[in-house]
Amino acid sequence: MPQPDLQDPGALIDSELSLHLVEAYIGNVHLGWAPAYRFEMRIRNATVKAGRINLRISHALDVELYAGHIGYDVEPRYRGHRYAARSCILLLPLAKRHGLDPLWITCNPDNIASRRTCELIGAQLIETIDLPPDNDMYRLLGERQKCRYRLDVAAALRGLSPDAETGAWSTWTEGAEA
Repeated sequence: MPQPDLQDPGALIDSELSLHLVEAYIGNVHLGWAPAYRFEMRIRNATVKAGRINLRISHALDVELYAGHIGYDVEPRYRGHRYAARSCILLLPLAKRHGLDPLWITCNPDNIASRRTCELIGAQLIETIDLPPDNDMYRLLGERQKCRYRLDVAAALRGLSPDAETGAWSTWTEGAEA
């Protein structure tokens, strides 16, 4: 299976948030790890990390069923600002360039914040599935189920465009419902 061409993701910014590339990971076929972009979420013009987000570049069944194309975590003191949802939106053009449409995001059924993030970006809950006992998340982390959300990237990108002067993506409507 050929490795994807990991590219310069360009500026990933909106009015308040920026994503800074930490690593373009080529993956490890022998371990079953997908190529991925790993980013830090930062408040614009600040060096403090507000969280992290990864975009896995793979159509492997394990990614689409269990791991998801996107994984994120927001530092506790920065939660409640929708940084995970904003970061997911910022990654959509890069996901589209890699042919990831639809985009799959998974989370644990009891992770209400991640489930809300998926809803905020327009992803649809497709199913809750059991993890197979040989899956690393099952064996090493004790996880038993994943909610699978599907996001139509082309539809989500409609109406989004970068600001001509700053290059920032208009990803959020102020006053959107919580």
